[in-house]
Amino acid sequence: MYYILALILGLLFGLALAGLYLYLQKRRERELRVSAEKEAEEILKHAKEKAEVILLSAEEKSKEIILRGEKEALDRLKKADEEIKSELQKHKNELEKNFQQKLKDLNQKEERLLQKEEHLARKETEFTKREELLEKKLSEIENLKNQLENQRIELKEALNRAKEELERISGLSEKEAREIILKKIEEEMVEEKARVIMKIENEIREESKKKAQEIIAYATAKAAIPFVTEKTVSVVQLPSEEMKGRIIGREGRNIRTFEALTGVDLLIDDTPEVVVLSSHDPYRREIARISLERLIADGRIHPTRIEEVVKQVEEEMEQHLLEVGEKTCFELGIYGIHQELIKLLGKLKFRTSYSQNVLQHSIETAIMCAALAGELGLDPKRAKRAALLHDIGKAASYEQEGPHALIGAELARKYGEDEDIVNAIASHHEDIPITTILGILLQVSDALSGARPGARRELLEAYLKRIRELENLASSFEGVEKAYAIQAGREVRIIVDSRVVSDERAYLLAKEIAQKIEKELTYPGIIKVTVMRETRAIEYAK
Repeated sequence: MYYILALILGLLFGLALAGLYLYLQKRRERELRVSAEKEAEEILKHAKEKAEVILLSAEEKSKEIILRGEKEALDRLKKADEEIKSELQKHKNELEKNFQQKLKDLNQKEERLLQKEEHLARKETEFTKREELLEKKLSEIENLKNQLENQRIELKEALNRAKEELERISGLSEKEAREIILKKIEEEMVEEKARVIMKIENEIREESKKKAQEIIAYATAKAAIPFVTEKTVSVVQLPSEEMKGRIIGREGRNIRTFEALTGVDLLIDDTPEVVVLSSHDPYRREIARISLERLIADGRIHPTRIEEVVKQVEEEMEQHLLEVGEKTCFELGIYGIHQELIKLLGKLKFRTSYSQNVLQHSIETAIMCAALAGELGLDPKRAKRAALLHDIGKAASYEQEGPHALIGAELARKYGEDEDIVNAIASHHEDIPITTILGILLQVSDALSGARPGARRELLEAYLKRIRELENLASSFEGVEKAYAIQAGREVRIIVDSRVVSDERAYLLAKEIAQKIEKELTYPGIIKVTVMRETRAIEYAK
């Protein structure tokens, strides 16, 4: 009970204190408000006094400014009035001067017009005389026209009479005679056309042959590339016969590991201190050769060591490929080729085609193509670049399916080469149509590099097949009695029946056979087509 009473008393005491605090606070606010109002009234009064002083000063200054402005305006008006009067006087003088000049010009023009009128009057008189002369000439022309018409009618009648007389004498109608004459003219035109074509083409051929020989000789002379023949085996010398056993290993584990890691056959026979590495891939064979030589020099030959050495040599060979490609590009002066293409160029060092090293062939083709392009006024650098990359697809043909020309073109396009270069690479074996002169030059240079003596070796079966196809194709034409392929298939000589094939027809026949060979056969270099025709008269004395 006491606690509750104490609590109530405490609450009442708190409320009393709060009310007292509010009362004192309101009283303080009223005092502050009164003080602020008094200060504001004093500030406002002071500001009004200061404003009155400023207004008085401003009125005095504005009066002074207005007076100065009026004075300056009057001075300027006087000056402007004087200038206007001066300008008006000057303008008046110019107008008077111009008026006098124009008056003078009008007088001169009037005199010229009078002279022109006199001249026109004389011309009119001359035209009248010429018109009379022209009418006279027209009358004479009309008389001549009538005379020519009469003569034409007489000639037509005479021609009809002559035609009737010719038909009566020859026993042929006009249509039959026309057909006979046209047929004779057509035969004469065919022979004449053949003679003209033969003459023109002989002249062009001689000139172009001479020029082409000079250009090709110049181009091939610049490409002094050595001929490299790759074999399918590499021989490694051994320090002793005891090394053969270490290479074979316990139960043959070393040799099996080596062959599995390198993909190369390791042949060990009775030949003293020699082992043979056999593989058709020169790149794998080179890795195997270097790895084996290092293992022999190290002396530690076991599967783990073999795996380490082969892996190390493969990494070094990757760097070697890049160095070979960069060296080739530097020697030829070609820059800006993508690093992957440079690596593939290095790989071509270990590729062969018909026993010809592909990298050497590419360098040789590049030099020839640049020389030909220079002779024809084209860009030698672009030609050299396209020729160097033309067989790049052979470095990747193991990994991809398709012709190496198309594979190489895709690689060139992938690594940023120009479309003209891509087309030249893709079309150098006619897998797609050639669209640029660069493609033609690349095809010619590729053929020159592959067809020069000693560059490539051809299998006997393929050679004989090509010779038979050439002779059979030449024999398929009408009038051909015999056909012989000579000079290793570089020339085909054709003997024709002189009763079927004339001299002019023999020329056309040679052209047709050459075109068919170009269209249907594949061959290195060029093939000369020679058609021989002779007449033999044979009789026997009994």
